[in-house]
Amino acid sequence: MNGTEEAVFVGSRNEPETPYLALFPQPAVARWIRINPQTWYWNGTICLRAEVLGCPLPDPDNVWQHLSDKLSGSKDNLDFRHHNYKEVRKLMKAVNEECPRITRIYTIGKSYTGLKMYVMEISDNPGKHELGEPEFRYVAGMHGNEVVGRELVLNLMQYICREFRRGNPRIVRLVTTTRIHLLPSMNPDGYETAFEKGSELAGWALGRYSYEWVDMNHNFPDLNNIMWDAKENDTEMVKTANHYIPIPEYYTKEDAFVTPETRAVISWMQDIPFVLSANLHGGELVVTYPFDCTRDWAPQENTPTADDSFFRWLATVYASTNLVMANPDRRICHSEDFQQHNNVINGGAWHTVPGSMNDFSYMHTNCFEVTVELSCDKFPHASELPTEWENNKESLLVYMEQVHRGIKGVVRDKMTKKGIADAIVKVEDLDHDIRSAADGDYWRLLNPGEYKVTVWAEGYFPSMRRCSVGTEARPTVCDFILIKTPRQSMNEILAKGGRLPQDLQLKLRALRLRKLRVSTKAINQRREHSRKARGTRFARAPRPLTPLA
Repeated sequence: MNGTEEAVFVGSRNEPETPYLALFPQPAVARWIRINPQTWYWNGTICLRAEVLGCPLPDPDNVWQHLSDKLSGSKDNLDFRHHNYKEVRKLMKAVNEECPRITRIYTIGKSYTGLKMYVMEISDNPGKHELGEPEFRYVAGMHGNEVVGRELVLNLMQYICREFRRGNPRIVRLVTTTRIHLLPSMNPDGYETAFEKGSELAGWALGRYSYEWVDMNHNFPDLNNIMWDAKENDTEMVKTANHYIPIPEYYTKEDAFVTPETRAVISWMQDIPFVLSANLHGGELVVTYPFDCTRDWAPQENTPTADDSFFRWLATVYASTNLVMANPDRRICHSEDFQQHNNVINGGAWHTVPGSMNDFSYMHTNCFEVTVELSCDKFPHASELPTEWENNKESLLVYMEQVHRGIKGVVRDKMTKKGIADAIVKVEDLDHDIRSAADGDYWRLLNPGEYKVTVWAEGYFPSMRRCSVGTEARPTVCDFILIKTPRQSMNEILAKGGRLPQDLQLKLRALRLRKLRVSTKAINQRREHSRKARGTRFARAPRPLTPLA
């Protein structure tokens, strides 16, 4: 990022020997420059990623300004303190009153003890899904004692509100093109337990679990092994679903060991067509991406999804813009040095997590989700919160902007022009499909490249087109028009008690004749093949011996 704009310098594409000179629009004082080669493509093509961390130098003649910046840790005038349940409600209400035109507060359910799970929606048209506008979410506080994410989400809603009012072009663009949902506490019961002790006395696990002592990041349905088992047992791979895998029956029973908080989040996911999400945790400094669960529950094993390259991009976007993760001189949190992985790692390669929210989100909905481990200290002192905000502010914003990568469009019926819900969008060579939302709009996150996309829906002929994704942080629009099959049109008319129009009758008659010709031709070919086979057997049969006269 160069200020509020993304800086992409075009390098050598077809002439590897020709040097290219790229200049920043304005000179910058750089703290460090890191050349970080990456590859996002299946054929191993290298992208030379150069990261320049440049900062304006403080005025050496103004000592007081320098000291005040150091003491505060942030120039943003936000509410930097730990907020319990009542204080969260007050803060969210204050933000809503300050920016009523772009904010809305709603609840998705209650915790075991009855605490409401509040969500702040930020949009230029809150309360409504707008056609073509992607839905984004941040979820914090799944583990109640990992509090940095909770406070960052509260800071973020304050920051977006105030910067929108100031006319910050980056924030205005984000709010007007994205519907943002912020859940500061998925586990309010656990947080209240940890908050009572405070940052100095809260233990490593105190408040981590739900009131029923459940780790919610193991409480979602394990769809991974359902999919893998189905693929192993299915002789025809195309019949095995690679997306929208249904929740198993045992999980939906009333006596299933599922927390009310988990059920609320699942219902939330099913109600809103989320495209991108991040699950904010604490206790480490790394970004993990699916799959979290390994095959056969191996303790550690790299277990990539079909969208592994894009997930690595998402994780790298957050990690490389986080001021602590990107610092090569930082200390490691515990025993694992994630610097060797550029602070990103496949979840299964770190440790297996059956029933994670990341995996469930990817396999049961259209939403891509990563987990961000934000800090070494799960419950830092309130005086450290301004610094935590500065460390993560750019990461939180730039990650949200990734919801506009790839392709998007609307799938419509040719005759009615209405959107078609649940149309399947398939990208060639990517074994993970998505589906259109209720209004027919869809979003498919993809890295730059050329893609062959096929869309089909029940009762319609499939449609295919090629879609090109560029390096710009905006989606390529790829709309699809589907034509109903004659049989589907006939069924709909007859169901309403109507008469078939003459043109449809002719189409159906032509279709029946075509099928009759094809089947007749196939029968004749089989008969001809059988006749020739019999003739060959007779020709090869030995002649009977005749007696000599």
